[in-house]
Amino acid sequence: MYPRDPAVRAAAPAGIELAPPRREQSTGPGRHDFEIVADASLSIEDDMRRRDFTVNAIARRLTTGEIVDPFDGVADLRAGVLRTVTSRSFQEDPLRLVRGLRFVSQLGLEPEDGTLRQMREEAAAVALVSGERIGGGLGADGMGELSKLLLGAWPERALLLARDTGVLVELFPEYAPAVGYDLGTERQPLTLEEHLFAVVQNAADAGANLAVRLGALLHDLGKPEAQRSRIDHTELGAAIARSTLGRLRYPTRLQSYVTRLVRAHAFGLDDVDELFARRFLHAHGADLARDLVVHKRADLGSKNVGPDELVAVDRLGALVESESDKPYRLADLAIDGGDLIAAGFEPGPKLGRVLDLLLVEVVERPEGNIRELLLERAAQELT
Repeated sequence: MYPRDPAVRAAAPAGIELAPPRREQSTGPGRHDFEIVADASLSIEDDMRRRDFTVNAIARRLTTGEIVDPFDGVADLRAGVLRTVTSRSFQEDPLRLVRGLRFVSQLGLEPEDGTLRQMREEAAAVALVSGERIGGGLGADGMGELSKLLLGAWPERALLLARDTGVLVELFPEYAPAVGYDLGTERQPLTLEEHLFAVVQNAADAGANLAVRLGALLHDLGKPEAQRSRIDHTELGAAIARSTLGRLRYPTRLQSYVTRLVRAHAFGLDDVDELFARRFLHAHGADLARDLVVHKRADLGSKNVGPDELVAVDRLGALVESESDKPYRLADLAIDGGDLIAAGFEPGPKLGRVLDLLLVEVVERPEGNIRELLLERAAQELT
């Protein structure tokens, strides 16, 4: 339901979900042999027995304002404790394992011992959950539990917990080679998975968007195979990122964007100046250039690096902004394809190559982006 009242709509921009009271109905002898059916005669207390965690099993009676809290969820919320309502919570819906991790990231909750035990026992069931519910999202907000986890304030804590309970490799089989993998350098003292988690946390601390946080989570997963095969880890990482995001049913555009970020993340920071920034903008476009800088800052923040690198990445970020008003896109050229056709070029690949050539030259020398000069330069390529 999307309320018309502006104040209510502002408080619930994703809409208000209405769910009828539900109960289980046996369909066989096994522990999974049941179905969920609506039952309007069910009390709210009985309905909440089917909730996942005590902090989600709290209601308020609209007629009196009374708080209905049969499982002490308010006390758990105040104490920062994550506790399942029943021992069958994760059996009933394995997605709750990821939702619990999301609450760790979003709310800073810590699972109590019984909940931790249940998470370890049921971790393998995560592999049965559809990709849409984990990643791409089926809800009104268009985000699955993983996206919400990554967008929380403490994703590193949640990811470490996922590793320690066995949920991580069930959720991401791609992470199996990374867990405990020693990168073997003083520059990178953490194991690979801990490095990746730290980069995600640094990105979160910087307020980075979902694409950057997904890139942080996946960017170095190609390293174990790359180091064994002595090949570039960025191409392997990009392939892993695309495959992982596709399996989790993220939107195609986001898959492509994160894949590009992973492929380009290992750029150097030598001789960062205005020309470097313009070339960087030309290669990646403004949005990806900015996100690559944010990612690089988060990546360097989890390594043993000197101050020069940190100064260089911050300088690049500032220059990307200051140089973005210079020509770096075809749309920024003082001439276009129509001008070249009028000058005698035939439509086709050569016309495109000449425009690209002119753009490269004005990226190098922005003062040359003058219509007459560009037409003169194009004429040299006409013969």
